[in-house]
Amino acid sequence: MNEKEIIDPWSSNLPENYRDIINNFGLEKFNVHDFPEPNLLMRRGIIFAGRGLGIISKSIKQKKKFYILTGIMPTADKVHFGTKSVIDMAVYFQKHGAETYVLVADLEAAATRGVDLQTAKKRALEIHIPCYVALGLDLKKTKFYFQSSNQDVTNLAFEISNKATLNEYKAIYGNAEPSRIMSSLLQVADILHPQLKEQMPGIIPIGIDQDPHMRLARDIASRASKFKFILPSSINHKFVPSLTGDLKMSKSEGNSLFLLDSDKEIKDKISKALTGGQKTLKEQKELGGNPDKDMIFELFRQHLIENDSELKKREEDYRNGKILDSENKEYATKLLIEFMNDFRKKFEKAQKEVKKSFD
Repeated sequence: MNEKEIIDPWSSNLPENYRDIINNFGLEKFNVHDFPEPNLLMRRGIIFAGRGLGIISKSIKQKKKFYILTGIMPTADKVHFGTKSVIDMAVYFQKHGAETYVLVADLEAAATRGVDLQTAKKRALEIHIPCYVALGLDLKKTKFYFQSSNQDVTNLAFEISNKATLNEYKAIYGNAEPSRIMSSLLQVADILHPQLKEQMPGIIPIGIDQDPHMRLARDIASRASKFKFILPSSINHKFVPSLTGDLKMSKSEGNSLFLLDSDKEIKDKISKALTGGQKTLKEQKELGGNPDKDMIFELFRQHLIENDSELKKREEDYRNGKILDSENKEYATKLLIEFMNDFRKKFEKAQKEVKKSFD
């Protein structure tokens, strides 16, 4: 595997062609018909691939035990709007019977991002966990835990540390820095530890940048015969692009949306978003726009328009010049403000519930 084919979960360099990703990394193409009551991310191809999806589909249909695990990286005091994609999938699996685990990667944050444990805990409890609950996770049905406080995870990381080689780390991650080795072992232990009490399938919703952890987890699970782990599954979603059209929503304040953004911030950011329209109003009406290259439509597809017929009609009208960029931006701003206003109320309620739950 050459350098261009290595996906690094700690890097901002991300692949551009999702079809090539499926082929190059041995992923399974996602089939929407395999899962009951698919959500909009599944229906619209935002969920595009995975590993071991069949066993999860079977578990849901046969109402057998399985778990969903996702994480929090408490390195910032804001939560990206793109995080909603992961939590939407966690909510989907929780509603379909999955035991739900959310890890706070405070040890990984300390090892790879230099965030001390106290700061990580404060951010998680005051911002990140309430955001996850406000996005729809059931607090009473979700097991939140900190890596630093979960001895089962720490012990498992040590026990499985001899199940991977240095060459394997270099092949998967591109290098083998000690902090990254420790971080990845903790990730694998997080992914597998729900099976310590009972063997069952598990599903991890991830962006493709986290697939190296899944490959390592599946490799280690297959070698750790002592535990008889069922290989963990993953489900991959496309990234929410930045408003300027970059592949992944960046951390830049100016071109990225954050949960809890103010009305003014939303208006300012949407007004600057890249569109698929023409250079002039006359050309737009005559030639129409391209919704496939339009960041407003990307928000519509992934988050803001639930009704498929409404989305299809809007795309057709845009292609035919019946809808202008200004009208799309105005509608997106309206929908985002409505979402954020509702979200803030849920967030404030969730903050109180989380404080009470963790006291």
